[in-house]
Amino acid sequence: MQPGARNLITDVAGIKVGNASDPALKSGVSVVLSDAPMTASYAVMGGAPGTRDTDLLEPDKTVAAVDALVLSGGSAFGLDAASGVSECLAKEGRGYKVRSAAVPIVPTAILFDLLNGGNKNWSTNPYAALGRAAFEARSDSFDLGTVGAGYGALCGMMKGGLGSASFELSSGITVGALVAANPVGNLVEPDGKQFWAAPFEVGAEFGGLGVPNPNGPVGLAQSKLGHLVDGANTTLAIVATDAILTKAEAKRLATVSHDGFARAIVPSHLPQDGDLIFAASTGRQSLPEGSLGFAELCHAASICVARAAARGIYEATSEPGDTLPTWANLNR
Repeated sequence: MQPGARNLITDVAGIKVGNASDPALKSGVSVVLSDAPMTASYAVMGGAPGTRDTDLLEPDKTVAAVDALVLSGGSAFGLDAASGVSECLAKEGRGYKVRSAAVPIVPTAILFDLLNGGNKNWSTNPYAALGRAAFEARSDSFDLGTVGAGYGALCGMMKGGLGSASFELSSGITVGALVAANPVGNLVEPDGKQFWAAPFEVGAEFGGLGVPNPNGPVGLAQSKLGHLVDGANTTLAIVATDAILTKAEAKRLATVSHDGFARAIVPSHLPQDGDLIFAASTGRQSLPEGSLGFAELCHAASICVARAAARGIYEATSEPGDTLPTWANLNR
């Protein structure tokens, strides 16, 4: 396996990502879409998720494909980002066809960033507008770190962020991940430098600092639990591939991809986390015959998730009014 040309989720043919951020709000929205509907499912392993339209992604539900996937800050307010994306899709005539009507299907997951120092005293919910802006900004290239859904994210010890990574497999299939990291736990060892995901790093994509060697036990002391707000912690991801998948296979891909959170975040999947992963397929390449091809895809996706999470924190930048330092601030 090796990263794609961009080392982004957009190395998957047909995938575009759009990000919109509001510096005053200290929040943002990320949207992933393709030029055609995507087979998709999801898996939740955190205890405090916030979602819209995710029930439709279960393998036994009628809707076969989705038009876009959205990650947003703003807690429950951020679910309105899907409304802005839906409006844009409707203008293009996209959506689930019911006779003469077309209803865009836009599953959405949110993270809590309402206590990060930004101005949250809005008179009109800003997230629909951010969703529209993210849709209009869609591209196959985008920035990492303090951007999009990761703009206002915080980890246990430092700022969170938006990260991405990809792999091209020996079969010719591509898989990539987009991660907005805002967990209870940390992506680095207690000294705040080396990343837990380091064994899976490719090159120096998040510093090339080597494998952590923590001094003392790794526990909850340096996590957000010391000043915990229940439901204020979530890591979200979208995994995409060009392999042809059923909804059941997309469900399994999303489930296995959670291993990437466990590899990159310590602790992870706590009751106070809302950890969720969407998995989407653009359906352009057949899986190799036999079970090994799908197994390789699932494993590669989980490693992409771990790498993407670390890259998001590594690339985070300082902004006025920040309540936590960035990784770069702590390691100058």
